[in-house]
Amino acid sequence: MTGPQPPATERAVPDLPFLYRVSDAVQLLNLSRSVVYDLMRTGRLRTVRQGRSRRIPASALHDYVALLEREAGGER
Repeated sequence: MTGPQPPATERAVPDLPFLYRVSDAVQLLNLSRSVVYDLMRTGRLRTVRQGRSRRIPASALHDYVALLEREAGGER
């Protein structure tokens, strides 16, 4: 049996960020800055607003890669 779980506020948070800057997405996706902005503009890459800037959720990066795999016929 396991012991009691710590409250949600005390649980470990992953080291990876939840939100990425465009410059981060450019490096992670290995795409040009203009391509990333075009993906954002067309809605293929979801973004959220944080203050006056746009951020890309980690889940949106995963969703975009999954979309590319589906389009390539690579869904399993």
